[in-house]
Amino acid sequence: MDYDFTYNFPAVRGVQANREYYVAMCPLKLIPKIFLFDEEEIPPEFRAQRLLNRNRIPEITKYILENPNDYVFSSITASVDGEMNFIPYDHTNNKNIGRLVINMDARFLINDGQHRRAAIEEAISINPDLGSETISVVFFHDQGLKRSQQLFADLNKHAVTSTKSIGILYDWRDELSIITKEIIQSNDLLRILTDMENSSLSKFSPKIFTLSAIYATNKNLVALKKGSRISEDTKNFLKRFWVILTQNINEWQLVFNKQMTAHELRTNYLCSYGIILEAIGMIGYELRINNPKSWERILKDLGRVDWSRSNTSLWLHRAYNKNGRINKNQQSIKLTKNQIKAQLGLPLSKEEEQLEYEFLKKGF
Repeated sequence: MDYDFTYNFPAVRGVQANREYYVAMCPLKLIPKIFLFDEEEIPPEFRAQRLLNRNRIPEITKYILENPNDYVFSSITASVDGEMNFIPYDHTNNKNIGRLVINMDARFLINDGQHRRAAIEEAISINPDLGSETISVVFFHDQGLKRSQQLFADLNKHAVTSTKSIGILYDWRDELSIITKEIIQSNDLLRILTDMENSSLSKFSPKIFTLSAIYATNKNLVALKKGSRISEDTKNFLKRFWVILTQNINEWQLVFNKQMTAHELRTNYLCSYGIILEAIGMIGYELRINNPKSWERILKDLGRVDWSRSNTSLWLHRAYNKNGRINKNQQSIKLTKNQIKAQLGLPLSKEEEQLEYEFLKKGF
C-alpha cells in the first residue's frame, strides 16, 4: 500500500464470523466525502442498499442542528472495496488497538446509516463547526455485491423498532411528551391504568390506556402547528381536561375501583380505545374554542354516553366493523366523533354533515 495517499483512523480491531472488522472514529466533515450511495437508476438487484428516502433527511438534520450539545448517533456500517491495513500500536499487549490505514483509491459503501450520512452533510453545510466532531464507523472488507446485500439484510432483519409509547416515554425534548407524562403522573386513575411501554394492550392486560393513545389525544386537543410552543394556559387546560374526563366516564371509574376488570371493559365497552380517545380529543379542541365558558360542563356529559359495544345503532361501521374489529383510521375517527357530538347535543360542521350524509347514504 502507498502510505502517502491514505486515510488514517484510530481504530479497534474485532472478529465476527472469522472475519476481521474495525471500529474507527471518523470526523463528520469526512463522512460526505468518502461515503457514496448507489446510483438511483441502478436496478435494486444490483444495489447493496435501499434508495435514499429524502423526506427523512430534514428531520434528522434539524435534530442535529437544534441539539448541538446533546445529539447522539449510532455507528455507520460500511464496506471497503480496496486496500485496508490495520497497524497495532503495541504488537504484544494491545495488538487490537491501533491505526486503520485505507488507500484513498478504495471505494466506501454504506451498509447501514445512509440517512445519517445525508443529514450530516446537510447539517455541516449549515453549521461547519460540526465538522470536527466524530462518529463511529464499523468497517468491513468488501467481498462483492452478494456479501454487501447480505450484510444489509442481516443488519436490518433483526432490528426491532421501539413502540410509540417508549419513544414518548424517553423523549424529553418534545413538550407534548413531557406534559403528557406529567398529566399521567398527577392523575391517580391514569397513573394506575396506563401502560407506559406498549402501544397495544394484551388481552388480559390490567391497563386500559397506552401512553401513545393519551399522547395522540393530547395532540388532537392542542392541534399544535409545527414548531409552536405549548403555552401555560394550554398546559393547564390539558391537565384540567383529563381530570374531568377521568372523573366522569363511569366505566373507567369501575375499573379504577376494581368493580370491573380491564379485560371486561375492553370486551364490552369502547370508551378506552384509541379511536374514542382521539375523537374526544378533537371535540375537546373545538369545545375550548367555541365553548370557552361551558366546555367543562359539556365534557361531563360524556358520562351519559352509552359506550357499550352491543349498541350497534351508535357504533357499528363507525368505531368497529361488522366483524367487531375496531376501525382505526381517520375516516372512522371522524365518524365516531360525529356520533359523540350527536350524543352531547353539539352541532356538526358543514364538513361533518357531508361526511354523515355520505355515511347514511350507504345504508348504515
